[in-house]
Amino acid sequence: MCPVNMFRRTAMRDTELGGQPIAAGDKVVVFYASANRDEAVFAEPDQFDVGRDPNPHIGFGGGGPHFCLGRHLAALELRVLLQALTERLPGIRLDGEPSRLRSNFINGIKHMPVRF
Repeated sequence: MCPVNMFRRTAMRDTELGGQPIAAGDKVVVFYASANRDEAVFAEPDQFDVGRDPNPHIGFGGGGPHFCLGRHLAALELRVLLQALTERLPGIRLDGEPSRLRSNFINGIKHMPVRF
């Protein structure tokens, strides 16, 4: 799941995307949760698989012109955080329902109770 729900852009010229005509000036929105479950790209789009390979998801900009330069640092930080967390608190588990951030732009968890 991507931390950004969607991005909107304005088409600079007439084009076509997936058989849909897009005129210059049209507003185009990418919904990351939908794009990262595209059945034309992923064999089992709704299955969570951390080992999916290849995994051409569009998180962090998808490798295009808006690719996030901080992507590698963010991945390293998450890897170190999760490794340290599981080493120091091997019995950590969810202890209640997480509450999600209410936002049209950012996808996140506001509160997540755990027990260890």
